[in-house]
Amino acid sequence: MGDSNFLDQFKDDISSNVPGFIAVSVTEVETGVSYVSLSNKDDFDPEIASAYNLEVVKAKKSAIKALGLDSNIQDIMITLTDQIHIIDLSEKGDYFIYLAVDSTKANLGMTRALLKKYKKDIVNKL
Repeated sequence: MGDSNFLDQFKDDISSNVPGFIAVSVTEVETGVSYVSLSNKDDFDPEIASAYNLEVVKAKKSAIKALGLDSNIQDIMITLTDQIHIIDLSEKGDYFIYLAVDSTKANLGMTRALLKKYKKDIVNKL
């Protein structure tokens, strides 16, 4: 993967600019390897969350195949009582960005727009 400074920049940009930021990670779908992760809560491990979210991605891919759909996952959003979790897949589906935010502080439209913006910064480097 080469120089990982762009991943450090990515997590800094996300954590600094996304209101309600809790955690972020970038994970390879095939291997489950996390390229980078960051959390602002000691009891919230984004790598553990990504491992479980990988299973969500795989299940959804299986469902799409079983339904015979000619479609790819763009993102998966899970709304909890006090958090929003977004699983944003790369165009090729080879990795995903997992982002958790505090739903009382986050604006969903802004969060998704910022995630898309910062995703562009890393999409060609992974």
